[in-house]
Amino acid sequence: MTELSEVHVTGSAVSVRSRTRPAHSPTTSVVIPVKDDAALLARCLRALHAQETPADEIIVVDNGSSDASASVARELGARVLTCIEPGISAAASTGYDAARGDLILRLDADCEPDADWISAVVSVFGEDARTGAVTGPARFTDGPAALRVPLARLYLGAYTSILSVTLGHRPLFGSNLAFRRDVWHAVRADVHRGDPQIHDDLDLAFHVGENHRIARLPGESMGMSMRPLTAGRFGRRVHRGFRSVLVHWPRDFPPFRWARLVVRHRLRGPASRRTR
Repeated sequence: MTELSEVHVTGSAVSVRSRTRPAHSPTTSVVIPVKDDAALLARCLRALHAQETPADEIIVVDNGSSDASASVARELGARVLTCIEPGISAAASTGYDAARGDLILRLDADCEPDADWISAVVSVFGEDARTGAVTGPARFTDGPAALRVPLARLYLGAYTSILSVTLGHRPLFGSNLAFRRDVWHAVRADVHRGDPQIHDDLDLAFHVGENHRIARLPGESMGMSMRPLTAGRFGRRVHRGFRSVLVHWPRDFPPFRWARLVVRHRLRGPASRRTR
């Protein structure tokens, strides 16, 4: 057994206690990029501290906040890094580079994971050593109650369906994803971390899915804000989605990418041809 330190939050108090973990269980780092989102970040961090299987470290990357995001993160026991380069891609990459866990988990400051989120992620990786990344859906926790379920299914269903065709495999969803640290180190030089106008999760999917299996995290253990669907934000997301795809062309023009993936799957043999 390995002994680790665990941050425990009660109200506004933070304490550290010891816990044990089986020797062969992977260590976990949770990365949260943030800019001016102190209140929701506090909610997110409290949910992470309530996990059945707590993270070994929580990294909050402050991307030039003008509010109390960084101080809130410190008060709630997170390791805080500063990224002055603008954009979620740069901030998230800064966190991934610094992560020490065997598995790197990613969510956003407006997310609220259920208590079994980390344990579910660890379980999926344990099912197949060939899995390089996992990703799952989310549910809306705010907005009109009657619209939360249908809009979440429409929004994420369209995202998954369209981009699965574009990529030739399952896309990654930034509010609920994880990958092995060695997978990050294999692709870190290729991601477009300096472009603030792309979706970092989609960009990462292009590179991770090239050589690694992306598995699905079952259930809906992640809550998130409905604010991506507000008029101004949604338009920006669509624009960045197109840009995220086009920066990978012509090499990853869908027919070219599909053909390349088929060849690689054949070379790996029947054992690795599992549903992505």
